[in-house]
Amino acid sequence: MYFIDVILPIPLKQAFTYSVNKDEAAFLQQGMRVAVPFGKTKIYTGIVYRVHNVAPPAYETKSIDQILDETPLITPLQIKHWEWMASYYMCTLGEVIRAALPGAFLLESETIVMLASKKDVDESNFTDEEFLVFEALQHQSSLHINDIRSILDRKNVVRVLQKLLQKGVIQIQEEVFEQYTPKLKRYIKLTAQYTQEENLRKLLDTLSRAPKQRQLLMTLFMLSSQERSPVDSITLQKKSETTSAVLKTLIDKGILEEYFIRKDRIEYTGEDTSGIKDLNEAQRLAFNGINASFKENDVTLLHGVTSSGKTEIYVRLISEVIETGKQVLYMLPEIALTTQLISRLQNYFGEKISVYHSKYSTNERVEVWNNVLKNMPKAQIVIGARSSLFLPFGNLGLIIVDEEHEPSFKQYSPAPRYHGRDSAVVLGNFHEAKILLGSATPALESYHNARSHKYGVVSLKKRFGDVLMPEIELVDIKEKHRKKQMTGHFSDRLLEEMTEALTNKEQVILFQNRRGFSPVVECTTCGVSPQCPNCDVSLTYHQYKNELRCHYCGYHMMMLQSCMACGSETLDNKGFGTEQIEAEVKELFPEHRIARMDQDTTKGKHAYAKLIEGLENREIDILVGTQMLAKGLDFRNVSLVGVMNADNLLNFPDFRAHERCFQLLQQVSGRAGRTQKRGKVLIQTFNPYHQILQQVSVNDFEGMYKQQVEERYQYKYPPFYRLIKITFRDKNQQKMQKAATWFGQALQLKLEEYVLGPEAPPVSRIRNQYISNILVKIPKKLSISKTKDFIHGVNRSFNAIKEFSTVRLTIDVDNY
Repeated sequence: MYFIDVILPIPLKQAFTYSVNKDEAAFLQQGMRVAVPFGKTKIYTGIVYRVHNVAPPAYETKSIDQILDETPLITPLQIKHWEWMASYYMCTLGEVIRAALPGAFLLESETIVMLASKKDVDESNFTDEEFLVFEALQHQSSLHINDIRSILDRKNVVRVLQKLLQKGVIQIQEEVFEQYTPKLKRYIKLTAQYTQEENLRKLLDTLSRAPKQRQLLMTLFMLSSQERSPVDSITLQKKSETTSAVLKTLIDKGILEEYFIRKDRIEYTGEDTSGIKDLNEAQRLAFNGINASFKENDVTLLHGVTSSGKTEIYVRLISEVIETGKQVLYMLPEIALTTQLISRLQNYFGEKISVYHSKYSTNERVEVWNNVLKNMPKAQIVIGARSSLFLPFGNLGLIIVDEEHEPSFKQYSPAPRYHGRDSAVVLGNFHEAKILLGSATPALESYHNARSHKYGVVSLKKRFGDVLMPEIELVDIKEKHRKKQMTGHFSDRLLEEMTEALTNKEQVILFQNRRGFSPVVECTTCGVSPQCPNCDVSLTYHQYKNELRCHYCGYHMMMLQSCMACGSETLDNKGFGTEQIEAEVKELFPEHRIARMDQDTTKGKHAYAKLIEGLENREIDILVGTQMLAKGLDFRNVSLVGVMNADNLLNFPDFRAHERCFQLLQQVSGRAGRTQKRGKVLIQTFNPYHQILQQVSVNDFEGMYKQQVEERYQYKYPPFYRLIKITFRDKNQQKMQKAATWFGQALQLKLEEYVLGPEAPPVSRIRNQYISNILVKIPKKLSISKTKDFIHGVNRSFNAIKEFSTVRLTIDVDNY
């Protein structure tokens, strides 16, 4: 008898054993996928963990349905890394696999299938079964896998579906993403022969009988002399008040010509790759420093101020690693950043780049996965967000984690709640690769590691081209309110600077870390504000849809006319979000083009790209946004950054609030003045003497680090203690509290004073579930693995108590 252990993508502790026959056992290897029956009716796609001949004592084994791969899909190193993740982040291997593999690899009995939107399907090469499925799908828009079983009258239909998937005839319900067509933008210019003056005069004389055509030409001259940017056809038609027919006539006459600029994601259509730029003195020193540091340390921290040209150094390192034939992983915190970076790196490396993140459709992700697995030249460099850690690298030489301090590297739900940077360091160790962490404002933990010689550290203090760091000015709005110098939420200083920047044809970014119009709507008569029925938060007013929304569960209702409590029509907005700023700016600067960048305006896959492109093409004069703006983007023409209110960043109930605030303000101000002229940053605050704001205004990272580390040491927080957060959720508040108290007391038996809580979080009810947290602090002297084993033990006895069976418990390791 032969058996295989299979890991299923479900949150269960152990692997399951299935029986196979002799040939199958000889063929199967670790990392192949098999379709297996589980429970009474379900079918899952599992991963083979090992092949052996020991029957399990506890249960009768079932046989597998079928084998889905010819060769392993997953490398042994990946499985090793995933096992580390499962044990470190206290979750199951199944959950890690669920997170790691693209959906198309995990067909299961819950899957729903529909026809792909291709018109012409070649039916001649279908087998009978494939044809039956195809025919059924033409009558019905979607089919459940169980329906397909009854149509084909057989149990295992996964193979048939896979064949159809490969032929591109069907698609899985979850992966119906918007199909992307590149957006072409039409620009207009004069043909070459008319750029000389005498030809032009003759031309204008001949057009005296065609006033519309002449008007269009005059407008074109006006626009192209005003703005040095290319003129697009839509603006031209609007400004000259003519139609597309007039434009077409001029193009047909050969007086004007049109050209298209295309902005695109992955396809690389470009000239040959340009040579790598020469580094300047400071960059070269840093580059040599990194190489020297790599000889002694596997991990090096590159601490370079904003706009110091870190990307160029990365490019150098990448090209060196690629020449040795190894793969490179370049991790970024935000999908928004990948857009700008891809186009840059493609100038250097052309075809060798693949991109991997969650806004791509499953099929695109499967392609990248297979390319990386086969070590294709296409996938020598992978750029991606945190999920790109899971790809099957065979030969990794370098991992770059850019903007490593970003909170977006941490995954909060579902499990595995891993941190991209920390997991990348471990992945690098497994592959014996080098790891480079880059940031202008490193996370305290990373900087602490560098200080205690765990990591190497290289710093880059000068901005590229010796541009000065932006000048940062703190504006005291308490004072301005008193002197009546505020217009809405804008101080007179901010308006002065904005007017000046716009007069000089420069762009402005305004930063406010709250979306929506106003966070609280309050009745001035009785003081009641509308609350969300499912969560303990007040509703946020969104003007553009005229509705009140909850940002936690998505509940929304129409904006009220009168107060729900006392019926009077005295509703007032308190606080302000990006929408309100946008509205105010439109009133103050009606003749300028204004855009907003926050979660509401960047829903689609390409929304980011459009906004970023708009700024680059100078189609936007003022951009209002939330913290998305702070993420290391590079805008050439922004000379002024205004922070509308720095206080709501500081006064946040979190032990990292001050560090985050410093990082965010430094990053936002780093967007200003990235070319010759020195940029300016205005920070509006009610408390300009706050230590953090003073440190930001003089770029004092060291001072901030010293002070924060001292506080962390006194109050027992990372980097000196490890944290594990345990969260309890239940619809019944008493039951949840009882469960949390029981768990807390059980932990205190051994961990004593290192257990804090249970304590309700600031928002103590979300989606009708009450929440409570326990925080376990683990000092350096306690063994982490033993503490985790102890918590697992308590968790097991907790799960055995019937009364608490409905309470949802999540464990989050390093929850910061």
